Amino acid sequence: MTGPTDELRAAPGGGRELPERWAPEERDTLPGVGWAWQAITGALVLVLLTLHMIANHFVVQGGLRDYQQVIAYITNPIILPLETLFLVVVSWHGLLGLRAVIFDFGLSARAERIVTRVFVVVWLATIVYGVTLLAILVTRP
Repeated sequence: MTGPTDELRAAPGGGRELPERWAPEERDTLPGVGWAWQAITGALVLVLLTLHMIANHFVVQGGLRDYQQVIAYITNPIILPLETLFLVVVSWHGLLGLRAVIFDFGLSARAERIVTRVFVVVWLATIVYGVTLLAILVTRP
């Protein structure tokens, strides 16, 4: 049985080097951009999740809002953009994380582009769906 370390080749000087499929490629011109966005969205998720939990669970009598309280809460002109931003950031953060896990399998450049495009479409569909639901809630009497 072989493991990942069995694929390492002898490098000049007696060390080991990664197989070509693991080595950075020239197409990877901005390797830190995905990680940077993951870190930025992660920090934003922490802030927005904290605000969401406090507003929806800690200051509400009984720990949960009923339907009328949700409608009153979501129609607040400060809350609606915050909840929308929360939806955008948390879905982007989650998809970036899933994308990173999939990329760790050593996909080709073409497959990475396809995965990225599919995730952008999923992210946009999530935003459209979420904003549509928020709009329905806000416009209901």
